[in-house]
Amino acid sequence: MYFLTMEERQYLIKGLLPKSREIPVSNELRGWNWNQPPLASSYEIKLALSEVASKFCSTGRDLYLRKVLGEKASPNILMIEGLILHDVLAKIFIKAKKLIYTLGVSQFFSIIEELSKIDYSIDEKWKKSLEKQDLAKIEKEIRIIWDFEHRSITSRLQETLAKQPYISEDSLAYLALPLVLEQRLDGSFLGLSHHLSTDAFVFMEPMILDVKFGGAKDFYRLSTTGYALVMESLYEYPVNLGCLIYPKFLEDGRLVIDKDFHIIDDELRQWFIEERDEKMRMIFDEFDPGKPDKCWEFCHYKEKCLYYGE
Repeated sequence: MYFLTMEERQYLIKGLLPKSREIPVSNELRGWNWNQPPLASSYEIKLALSEVASKFCSTGRDLYLRKVLGEKASPNILMIEGLILHDVLAKIFIKAKKLIYTLGVSQFFSIIEELSKIDYSIDEKWKKSLEKQDLAKIEKEIRIIWDFEHRSITSRLQETLAKQPYISEDSLAYLALPLVLEQRLDGSFLGLSHHLSTDAFVFMEPMILDVKFGGAKDFYRLSTTGYALVMESLYEYPVNLGCLIYPKFLEDGRLVIDKDFHIIDDELRQWFIEERDEKMRMIFDEFDPGKPDKCWEFCHYKEKCLYYGE
């Protein structure tokens, strides 16, 4: 699902890329100016990027309960499902790269055969939290994702080998699978955690890819924006594009994928900075923002929130 269709590639090359280069981003909002206002953080607090970008709770009381009151809540089924499926995506791409390097270009058919073997392994801490029917549902989704990505990767490898029959293993891995999965990033320049991780990053045209299971939300663009700012703070080159990927499983076993390509412009950058500063101020001042008017249906802090009242 990380690979672009022909239509998406055309839109990116002839539409979004030229537009992103024409729309100026204020220099003060580039990540490399992390030591200057408004990017410079006024607090010593460090937040996970997801804590800044999440707005499932409109007042941020879940963060208050966790950071100020020290309350802990077990992840809900949607969170566990998302973690497992993200792990599956990383596994198949990493496995494909390992097979290329260990078996070599000449063993193409062996690579494809080995890659077809689905890895159903799930971390025991998550497995223990799942009901039998939830586990069966997730295993079905694992199979759907693995089969889909297996076909996509096979096609990319075949296409690359058809064009470059004398290619080396390293070059094949880079050209056919030009993604860095779960790239580790230090967000401390921006007041974020030292241990951040992107879903995927495309180096050929710097673009942040973020997979979201469970439907689109407008605030999800804060995630790609945050990662772009962190990348700019570390490597000092512009990251102008983000892509949110929304997989949907149909009852007949098909996988439908929607993508939200977007330019990481001044408005998104300012929004991220405001969210960061507001949440850091709330934690520093130990200010209880109160319950939202409407709680997210699957909020795993709901019971604790009700316990502390309005």
